[in-house]
Amino acid sequence: MAERRNLHYSLPMVDEPTLRAALDEALDETSAAALGLDPLRSVRYEGKVRDNYSFAESPIGPGRLIVATDRISAFDRVLGTLPFKGQVLNRLSTFWFEQTADICPNHLLRSLDPQAVFAKECRPLAVEIVVRAYLTGVTSTSVWTAYSKGERTFCGHALPDGLRKNDALPKPIVTPSTKAEKGGHDRSVSREELLGLGVVDARHFDRASELALALFAAGQEHCRKNGLLLVDTKYEFGLDGEGNVIVIDEIHTPDSSRFWQASSYAERLAKGEEPESFDKEFLRRWLFAQGFSGEGPCPPLSADIRVEAAARYISAFEQIVGQPFIADLTPPLARLRTALAPLSA
Repeated sequence: MAERRNLHYSLPMVDEPTLRAALDEALDETSAAALGLDPLRSVRYEGKVRDNYSFAESPIGPGRLIVATDRISAFDRVLGTLPFKGQVLNRLSTFWFEQTADICPNHLLRSLDPQAVFAKECRPLAVEIVVRAYLTGVTSTSVWTAYSKGERTFCGHALPDGLRKNDALPKPIVTPSTKAEKGGHDRSVSREELLGLGVVDARHFDRASELALALFAAGQEHCRKNGLLLVDTKYEFGLDGEGNVIVIDEIHTPDSSRFWQASSYAERLAKGEEPESFDKEFLRRWLFAQGFSGEGPCPPLSADIRVEAAARYISAFEQIVGQPFIADLTPPLARLRTALAPLSA
């Protein structure tokens, strides 16, 4: 973990021995039975990171239980787990949902556990709304990958010549991405291409794009005040029971966003160095350096890499929220069974 010595952030409140001790306790998977729920009362859906349980009826009403596991994914592949990652994602999303509720309605109904919320059941739009403010990335869908190949139009947006990797774009742009089936790869497309696919109508897409830009502007302002640059992010939107477009899933987390340290950005850019990142990009860069970009066998994540990645996620939480991250050290399944008792009453 030598790279940490070159970073300007402080160590998180959860120290390295605690992170290492939690490696074997990370929550990899759930089931209704393991959570103490009646399997006949809910419908389960497993995403890359979140396990979802939809309830037509429950003691606390209809809705969807969303459990943020500790799984980590990159290049559209699940790679393993990071200690306390689910707590970071869930608590940070809850923070942002509450902070931005006046800007964009969201699906949050109530928080049940550091790793679980109960949310409105929505019909997801079949598109990811990605907002980008910098020329960066290593994945096949990134704006830098396209730009470095000589492309000067990305998802319908004209890009100027002469930009370097990690430069700021003239303004934030919306770059939609298709939502591939499990095991497939997402694809960046223009608005026109997306509408041509017929997976979402123009009215819903334009409303989601409008809300995404408003959320991104609010996120950038908040992060800037706390010493971070919100570089890019992806949002998922859905239609609630009244047909309104609302934001769902997560918002401005290290899984869905890139965060750079503002104080060192200009200096590192001038030197041609990568910015200090507090997000999944650390893992993407490491995997890319091992020759992995989504195809073939995935290199195993060592304990050192998992601990370093977890520390970055926790540091992002602390800088964004402005408070120490106090991890709940109770074994996750035991804690969740207790917290979710109201759903099985």
